[in-house]
Order: sequence, then C-alpha cells, then structure tokens
Amino acid sequence: MAALGAVGVLALGLAACSPGTGGNGGATAPAGGDTAAPTTADPTGETEPTGETTPDTEPTGEDTQPTGSTTVTFRLWDDVAAPAYEESFDAFTAQNPDINVEVELVSWGDYWTRLPLDLQSGDMADIFWTNSSNFARFADAGNLINITEALGDDHDEWTQSVVDLYTRDGSLWGVPQLWDSIALFYNKDLTDAAGVDPTNLKFLPATERGPDADTLIDAAQALTLDAEGRTPADEGFDPNTREQYGFNAQLDLQAIYLDFLAQTGATFQDEDNNFAFNSPEGVLAFQYIYDLINTWHVAPSAAETNTNGDFSRELFLQGKMGLFQSGPYSLKMIADNADFEWGIAPMVEGPEGRISVVHGVAAVGNANSENMDATLRVLEWLGSAEGQNAIATQGVSFPGAVEAQQGFVDYWAAEGVDVQPFIDAAEGTTQMAPVGPEVNAGLNEYTPYLQDMLLGNISVEDAVNQAVEEGNAAMN
Repeated sequence: MAALGAVGVLALGLAACSPGTGGNGGATAPAGGDTAAPTTADPTGETEPTGETTPDTEPTGEDTQPTGSTTVTFRLWDDVAAPAYEESFDAFTAQNPDINVEVELVSWGDYWTRLPLDLQSGDMADIFWTNSSNFARFADAGNLINITEALGDDHDEWTQSVVDLYTRDGSLWGVPQLWDSIALFYNKDLTDAAGVDPTNLKFLPATERGPDADTLIDAAQALTLDAEGRTPADEGFDPNTREQYGFNAQLDLQAIYLDFLAQTGATFQDEDNNFAFNSPEGVLAFQYIYDLINTWHVAPSAAETNTNGDFSRELFLQGKMGLFQSGPYSLKMIADNADFEWGIAPMVEGPEGRISVVHGVAAVGNANSENMDATLRVLEWLGSAEGQNAIATQGVSFPGAVEAQQGFVDYWAAEGVDVQPFIDAAEGTTQMAPVGPEVNAGLNEYTPYLQDMLLGNISVEDAVNQAVEEGNAAMN
C-alpha cells in the first residue's frame, strides 16, 4: 500500500506510509533517501514496497487498441494499486470515449531516480504519484500543475490531512489518492495467554509504572519470553535467548518514532520545516524507545531492525510478537499470512494522547503535458469518489475521497477485519509526515545518528542533537 521516502529513509519506516529507518510504514517511512533497508509494502510511499515489481516502466493491463483518440499516461510505483487504477480508468473511458488512460508501473527502486530525469527529458507521464517528501521540489521547479487553479473548489470532499500535506504557498499541488494512519495489530492468542488488554495501552516516559501510569512496558514484558519461558520481569531472564517479543520498538518513522515524538509533546519540524525534535520532550521520547529495546528487552535488537525494516513484521507473522504497531499498508500481508487470531486496537497512547502520523499519496499533473485538456479531465476523475471507488473496493487503501472510504471499510469487514481504529486515528489529533523540498537530504543525513543511538554507540541526547544539527545542515 500508505508511511514518504525517495528511495530510503522513510522507506525505513512511513509506511506507509509509513517516513524512517527500519520501518514497516510509513510512514512512513514517510520520505527517505537512498540507503534504506527493505520494508513493508506501502502505497503511500512511506515505506518501500516489497514483493515483485517491474524494474522498468511497463504498461499494465490487456494489450488492446485504445478506445480514445487521446492517450493520457499515468505513472505509479505500487503493483497492488495498479489493477484498481486499470478498473477506474476503464470506467472513465467508458464515459469519455475520446480519452484513453495508459497506466505505467515503475518499481519503487527506480521511481525517484527516473522521475527528475524523465521530467527533464520530456518523457514523464502526464499524471503521476508522489509522496509528501518529494512533491515540494517539483512544485517549486514549476514541474507540477497547480490543482487549486486547475480544478478550483468544485470537487468531491477530500481527506483534509492529505490536502494539508500537499498544500504549499497557499495552493494545492496534488489530488489526494490514498492515506494511512497508525493503529496496533495484536496476536490475540498471545495477548490472551499473557492476560494483556491491547485496547488501552499507554506509554509515559520518565514516570512510575502502574495501573494509572505506563502500561505498555508491563504488557510488553508479559508478552516477551526467553527460551525457558521467562519474561523480562522474571529472575534469570536471558534476553539472548528470546523466542517471543512484546512490541516492535525500532527506528520506524511512520509507525513508531514520529508518533512517539508527537505524543510526548515534541515538535518534529518547525514552521520553516527545520527539524526541531532535540527538545527535552524529544529526548524523552527517544530514550523511551531506546529503553524498550535495550533496558526492558521487549523489542528486537536494533542490530536486527536497523538493517531489515520488515524484521518485526516477520516476527509478528510467525506468531513471535504480541503487539505490532503499523498502518493499513500491513493489512493484506497480515490477512494473507497470519495463521492465528489477530485484531486491530487503537495505537499506544502517550502523555499527550493518541497522535497518529497520517500520510498520503497524491496524483500530480505534469505542467508540461502535451495533452493538457485531457490531463485535467483525468485529474478531475481521479479526485472523484467514483474515480477512487476501485481503490477502496479492492481493499488497496483508504481513498482520499471521503465518500469512497466506506468501500474500503466494507471490503475488510467482509474479511472479518474492523479497520475503525485507523479511521479514529485519522479523525483525531494527527502528526504531519515530513515535508519540505530538501527533507529527504535531511532524513538521510540524520538517520545514521539515530541508528547508532539505538545500538548503544552514542547517548540518546547526543544522538538527537547531532541528528537535528546535521539534518538541518543537509537541508539548508
């Protein structure tokens, strides 16, 4: 499927969809650079898709003669979403026989390298997917159609958080297509056996644990077992022989650390888009994540998750992890592969409440399209509930058009899955995914400091301060 990244850092964790290293989303994760580990498939571009994707640009669908006299090209990176767009464009051409839409699938590994080159050469598609961490540089360069000017206000209602992501200098630059928020997947067999209620977990950095304080640590400890069946709270527990883990604490921007920062009261980026998370609250949030891994031993080691963003998800699918915080981009993988009873609960709550990263993908128009009138008609279609219906009814993701979202809910309800926690997260207080024309450079620059921090090679405070300093220097 949602998490942000160009080819990496957010692929480490936005997703959606995840933005960040070692993630399943998104987002994460939501924005990344060039050095990410493989991560959970996430159409929002927060996390790097896994599975089979075509290495080069490749039209999808049947090899048939186009009905229309004008062909508009549409490019995306996700092979799960491509069939939904084929269905959508078939419906569009049936209503607009003078226009045919050709879908181009470009693999995630090539997408962000190809995009600027194709824009420069004139080979870029008329309409293409982008994520929040990449659109600004193309908008500033004059490569994108101004959606506010082109479509105005006469369109179906769109998810406001995605509209906000793609608004720059007072104008909207992309048509919202799909979005991810964060919730908590749980293995019901494991939580029942450990006596853990996954529906109301809280983390409270630097406070006493107890029934009215932090409940995540106790729950995660109860779900963590060594080879002798001992938990971290038991005498003789050996973290080196763990066979079951409690929670997926790791450097996952979309699903873990950007949410933890927001819920602890830290600011990730200031109004000028500079990183600002080296506050006392930011240090507390990262210290808590570090402690989950290295003090309480309830999460896999950073040595495992820094280099394999899917490591925790794989443990969850194997029935070896009790709590797995992630986005809708993990739904299909879990539904298709988990052989145990599982559910979705609200995300872990922090001192400031539940605050989820919401990231989304937008369809942007090529300002140099040679088929401008037809391109604008297709963009209008892509912004409609009818145009996004297949994204919902094929279970790909929550669509950007509000009216179409019930189709996604109904798809998963038919599979016995209640996705309401994701909706609640998106409708509550939310955290914006990383934004800014040079945010990828900043994310790539600061990530190694945070990786070293979780490995114990540098103190949390020093790592956070250096990450902010070097990340901002790279952006500016």
